[in-house]
Amino acid sequence: MNITSRLHETALELGEKPAYHFMGQTSTYAELDAAVSKFASGLVQLGIRKGDHIALLLGNSPHFVISLYGALRLGATVIPVNPIYTADEIGYILHNGDVKAVVGLDLMVPLAEKMYEKLPNIAHYIICESGQPEVDQDGSNLSLRSKMKSFTSVLASGEASFKGPELDKDDTAVILYTSGTTGKPKGAMLTHGNLYSNAIDVSDYLRIAKEDRVITTLPMFHVFCLTVALNAPLMNGGTLLIVPRFSPGEIFQIARDFQATVFAGVPTMYNFLLQYPEGRAEDLQSLRLCISGGASMPVALLENFERKFNVRVSEGYGLSEASPVTCFNPLDRPRKAGSIGMSIVNVKNKVVNELGEEVPADQVGELIVKGPNVMKGYYKMPEETAAAIKNGWLYTGDLARVDEEGYFYIVDRKKDLVLVGGYNVYPREVEEVLYSHEDIVEVAVVGVPDPNFGEAVRAFVVSKKPELREEELIEFCKEHLAKYKVPSSIDFLEELPKNTTGKILRRSLKDQLLQTK
Repeated sequence: MNITSRLHETALELGEKPAYHFMGQTSTYAELDAAVSKFASGLVQLGIRKGDHIALLLGNSPHFVISLYGALRLGATVIPVNPIYTADEIGYILHNGDVKAVVGLDLMVPLAEKMYEKLPNIAHYIICESGQPEVDQDGSNLSLRSKMKSFTSVLASGEASFKGPELDKDDTAVILYTSGTTGKPKGAMLTHGNLYSNAIDVSDYLRIAKEDRVITTLPMFHVFCLTVALNAPLMNGGTLLIVPRFSPGEIFQIARDFQATVFAGVPTMYNFLLQYPEGRAEDLQSLRLCISGGASMPVALLENFERKFNVRVSEGYGLSEASPVTCFNPLDRPRKAGSIGMSIVNVKNKVVNELGEEVPADQVGELIVKGPNVMKGYYKMPEETAAAIKNGWLYTGDLARVDEEGYFYIVDRKKDLVLVGGYNVYPREVEEVLYSHEDIVEVAVVGVPDPNFGEAVRAFVVSKKPELREEELIEFCKEHLAKYKVPSSIDFLEELPKNTTGKILRRSLKDQLLQTK
């Protein structure tokens, strides 16, 4: 079984049930399954075969869902790419990923022009209508234009009866390129078995059923959305409420209009919803569950959100290399604020020291993971694969601890650890204290060079109170933190840098500091 065959089975059982709603458009499971088969068949007519690589440069839309499942149905490998990346960033992924075809919005045409000469192996550009003013193609070279097909024509040329080849669970289904904070992005190869096991296990663990209506506003090209808010609901007949881009006002309206039952977001989204002046608890009263992931959620934010909107927030943990989910707070036991929860079914997590030995409860070490969700390796990077996977265990690079009851806690990223005079300072601990201040909206903490102590703690904050002063916040920190953990300086910013999923980019702040020296 794989996610595309499961979709077909669901369509046979629940054919008339809505699979998704999108900007006034509704598709049933039968319609979605037929579109997936037609797109897969249309790709075959273009010469795309099992094992070929197809990149998706798409935002949240039915185009993404149909392209993803269609390519997987014919056995192609899908490479989702953030469409707002620069030409150089996209070009690297398309070249490194040996891409044969690209599916993207019509707004992609100028980008394709710029990259065309460097990417001769791309045989087809499949263009989706964006609804924006048409891009002028008169200046594009004839060779490029000959490679362009419309998404509509590819879909129309296919057969709804197309079944596709036999797929093995170890066949590569998706290659997800990591953010590349320490160098060039690495392509994590996820198999059909990886994707299916994690989608089913997450769906069962969170009790996502056919009655659920899941707000899908996280970027579909990101693994968090891909599994939790797209694949998992479709496995059990749930309905996707597809939102093109996150907007607090729109989330409240969609939750109210469609009586949404599940919302998945990153902590920044929850912060925006909490701060939205017109947000009301009544708008979210249909939600039975809110899911947070992608970054650690400050405890103060979690508790304030739950208090205001009277809905439970369950924090989880995952990474691209694990498809991604390894932990979630259980629904049948208490939710522990600040915890990423317990190992989901079929997945093992443990905390180890530098020798790979499991450490006692509440001792900090590196989190490692094992299960059917763990990637087969990095594409064309055997050395990096060997460094990440040892004896079947995936080394996450995250520092964590586990309590006596089996609840895991992320302490911080290994590479974000700040060493002040030989003492370990975990940025998240300092951030939690600052988040508890009533006037703070957002926080990021980094380590900066210090001539006396090696490193010092520096904080960046966004405040809702213009007159708030650095001295006041430092005194506040002194009340709650050991002296060596207190920030040596605090910068006030209008906003913090974030990636497309809303995750705050500590490294970007650190790089900016180095550039100004």
